[in-house]
Amino acid sequence: MRRPDQQTTTRPTPDAAPGTTPDTPPAEAIGPGTRRTADAGGAARSPDPAGPRPTGDLTTEAVLAPYLRGQAAEFLRSLRLHHEHSAPADSGGHDAAAATRALRRSARRISGSLHTFRAALDPLWADQLRAELAWLSGTLAREHAYANRLARLVEALHQLSGPTLPAARGVRAAGESAASDAQGRAALGVGAARAGALLERRLTLARTRSHSAALQALGSSRFHAVADAVALLASDVPLAPGTAGRTAEALLEPAERAEQRLLTAVAALPPDDTEPYNEAQDAAWHQARLLLRLHRYAHEVVLGAADPALTGAGHALDLHRDAVEAAGAAAAAARTPRIAPATAYALGVLHADQRHEVEAARTVFRETWPYTAALSTP
Repeated sequence: MRRPDQQTTTRPTPDAAPGTTPDTPPAEAIGPGTRRTADAGGAARSPDPAGPRPTGDLTTEAVLAPYLRGQAAEFLRSLRLHHEHSAPADSGGHDAAAATRALRRSARRISGSLHTFRAALDPLWADQLRAELAWLSGTLAREHAYANRLARLVEALHQLSGPTLPAARGVRAAGESAASDAQGRAALGVGAARAGALLERRLTLARTRSHSAALQALGSSRFHAVADAVALLASDVPLAPGTAGRTAEALLEPAERAEQRLLTAVAALPPDDTEPYNEAQDAAWHQARLLLRLHRYAHEVVLGAADPALTGAGHALDLHRDAVEAAGAAAAAARTPRIAPATAYALGVLHADQRHEVEAARTVFRETWPYTAALSTP
């Protein structure tokens, strides 16, 4: 897998078609100055700074299986904590939320690894469990997402309608008179409170419904089947026939494909001088975020830890996703029938503000992306 200090001046080539094999995966793909070791129990440890070591003495079973077993154990541990802190007699709402986040985190890592390293696993089993984990993670994520969206929008409204309110970004034409600007500020001040109340009603209702859906999911037979499958994974990883004895080099090819898909997606992102209100471009950025996540998980499997060089870029894409969804929530609220003009105006300013936050997150991503070649122009 390429490291940030191995930058090239060529653009990444498109990923191979499904079912095909890239021409020549690099033999040095693990990267300089790193090596993978296993303890007596077969568990993989972090990259060793002492220097590279050939991976021929490590098998796929000694690298991939311990990672999946570890994430399965974390899933079960988080589930137990969630049950303990969700009991009626327990008031630890914060602890229950933390356990839910940990549950989602391990579910995402298992699901992502099943996707990337599918060829090394029983494919039918991997596809089924991955789909169920994606359902679970998505169901549990909605309540948290609505809560964060509401907090973000309320804070933005407070900043926009405060005593030092800046000119409405993205909605004031050049040359607008000071009197018109003052009128706009007054209108925003009047509408901000009502806009905040409207957003709180809408997003709180959505959050409540998501909470109920999550509780229903956690009590369903479908979830219990998922938990049983993960419990079996904690002790037994169904590898594909003939995989157990293969060296860990066999994991590098799918990891390289995951990286190449990411680099290709980033290279195809719209340039930084495009229209900030073009929502049609959001999907490409969301796809890059998902591919970055898959690459991070593959890096964890192969090297034992996430690539720290991608932390900033990943955080920027998370902020981008949050701003896009917040802007969408403001626009949806503005379409509420029979709302006052001042409320609609405040929501329009809020939408513009969040779209500027989208553009700011894209700028941060470009500044923190370590593979500069992927962002170069043809």
